[in-house]
Amino acid sequence: MSNRRFMASAGLAASAGLKCTPEDRLYICQPLYHGTGLLIGVGAAFSSGAAMVVRRRFSASNFLREVREQGATCLIYIGELCRYLCNTPRADDDHRNPLTRMMGNGLRPDVWMEFKERFGIKRIAEFYGASEGNVAFANLLNKDCTVGMTSTKVALVRYDVDADEIVRDDAGNCIEVPEGDAGLLLAHINPEAEFEGYTNAEATEKKIVRDVFEEGDAWFNSGDLLRTIDVGFTLGYPHYQFVDRVGDTFRWKSENVSTNEVGEIVNGFEQVEFCNVYGVEVPKADGRAGMAALRLREGVDQLDLPAFTEYVSRELPSYARPVFLRVQGEIEVTGTMKMVKGDLKREAYDIEAVADPLYVLTPGADSYRPLDADLYASIAAGDAGF
Repeated sequence: MSNRRFMASAGLAASAGLKCTPEDRLYICQPLYHGTGLLIGVGAAFSSGAAMVVRRRFSASNFLREVREQGATCLIYIGELCRYLCNTPRADDDHRNPLTRMMGNGLRPDVWMEFKERFGIKRIAEFYGASEGNVAFANLLNKDCTVGMTSTKVALVRYDVDADEIVRDDAGNCIEVPEGDAGLLLAHINPEAEFEGYTNAEATEKKIVRDVFEEGDAWFNSGDLLRTIDVGFTLGYPHYQFVDRVGDTFRWKSENVSTNEVGEIVNGFEQVEFCNVYGVEVPKADGRAGMAALRLREGVDQLDLPAFTEYVSRELPSYARPVFLRVQGEIEVTGTMKMVKGDLKREAYDIEAVADPLYVLTPGADSYRPLDADLYASIAAGDAGF
């Protein structure tokens, strides 16, 4: 990242995002090697003169006490930090704290309003962007459940999840999706929105999509699916919502399934504290079946399978319901609070590789049931009806 982009991002975060002054204190509990902690947190403090309260590692149990003790007025957040805080025991005075504003990325719609109301937040400046990209979105108008708007020329285009490629028409052009539909975000590369790229020229070229709408044009491929949403009056600027990473969306029963959207629903079940959703292969079945790794709430010894089945059947269409469940003691996350899916995908529902309890919802069944050796063999042989 160039110094120019660092200064621009830091200045925007201070003046238009957090709107902080030397009277403010920023609570930062992210690694400072991460863009959000460094650009939005440290950068905003340097730009505005605000003080920083820097914690080595995030702690949900100590968060509110430290915010009150330190007089923190602004919160820098990433990933699932807010979900962890919402899962802590609720107190009647949670809203009695000095926090009024927060800025970061990854706050999902199912947590947004609960967090805002519980902790008395007045302004959430959610943003979207990558340090190497040429586009950024920011919720500068303080709307709910949106990454906000952008001044960059962008397009949301059709993407084939199965083929892992952009869909083009007969003329070879990309196809924009209708309003409200999820599409791959592309950002036009031009003198006002340069793509600085990587130190490796080959890696830089892989992120550029050419001849998108006309011969010779060039666009940055974000690798993310976004949609436009209606948030009311916005001065004429379209507002957007993050849907999923391209690699985290899978196809099942001829339908695209967003792991983020399914995860938000599953997290709403009263016994589930946190979940990680991903797609797994099933022999002799097209696409990938949904699988959810679950961490149960404290005090819950066993998942109520009939109640959970009734819940997902009511809240999710048939193609989006997780076919497999894995109940874990802990769900692995990175240092920046992003869920780790690699090992989960590799182990899938292999009863020889997984020590955790596994459950499956077979076609026509009225409830999930434990995945035993006989049922696993039937699935592996392609005889389970999927």
